[in-house]
Amino acid sequence: MMWLIQQLSSTDFSVKIHTIRSDNRQLLLAIFATITAGFLLAAMDGLGKWLMRELPTEQVVWARYFFHTLIVGTVFTAHAGPGFMQTQSPLLQMARAVSLLCVSLCMYYALRTISLADATAIIFFAPVLVTLLAGLFLDERVGIQEWLAVIIGFAGVLMIVRPGFREIEPAMLLAMTAAISLAFYFVLTRALRGKDSEKTTLFHTTVAGAVILTLLMPLWWVPPTTFQWVLLVVTGVLGASGHFLLVKAFHLASASVLSPFLNAQLVAAVLYSVLFFEDDLDIGFFTGAVMIVGAGLIVWVHQQIMAGHARRRLSTK
Repeated sequence: MMWLIQQLSSTDFSVKIHTIRSDNRQLLLAIFATITAGFLLAAMDGLGKWLMRELPTEQVVWARYFFHTLIVGTVFTAHAGPGFMQTQSPLLQMARAVSLLCVSLCMYYALRTISLADATAIIFFAPVLVTLLAGLFLDERVGIQEWLAVIIGFAGVLMIVRPGFREIEPAMLLAMTAAISLAFYFVLTRALRGKDSEKTTLFHTTVAGAVILTLLMPLWWVPPTTFQWVLLVVTGVLGASGHFLLVKAFHLASASVLSPFLNAQLVAAVLYSVLFFEDDLDIGFFTGAVMIVGAGLIVWVHQQIMAGHARRRLSTK
């Protein structure tokens, strides 16, 4: 009993308690930031879908990239000077940026004809595809659990698309192309770890797309109304805010802990689809969405188990 009292009153014990509370607070902030980012990014896509009723797809995607880049560049330059723009891996950064541009264009073209919920659910197959691409390009081990997740995730995509049971909507194939491009984007992001700072990578995420689309914009430009200009700027604000929150969240907590909370974007897309676009989501969509999310959770759980085994092995040495 005396030993317990001494431990409770010791400075070291107080420091440990303070550290635990601080870690818990950081974890809660990271989870909140991740969920908020999901709702912001889904709102950006929903707003893009609404704007494309009257404006070209390319112009909406341009606004998302241009104002995102302008905001991030201005904030980071004011905070740390322009040095953050210099990259040690220009080719990797360019390939990553082009992959994301392909994601955005395919996603927004798809949103012209299919629901926000359908497109978002299909694109969420990307994290599962990452396991295969990481095995091919980064020499990461792909085990039985990862293969099972890929099969279940693909089955989930088929439940949403349902080939043979309804007319295939070409936009569904565009959403799948977006998912594949997003998987390459994630793999290239992994390849950049340790090469550039988070600020540099966040800036180069959209700068290439902003430059390319700005140069090509005279081909599609339609003069927006004042209200449309406001909404175009808001798409960039939502994109920059969402990605900034994700960067901060993954700085406060590990990716393996936060991965399940990324599904907030799919939840938000479903809510926006039903509330603002009056989309009818059938049992096939919900079954497929659950299978895709479940596939991602299989990979996550397996990674957690493997990480636990690795920690125990290190602690016994």
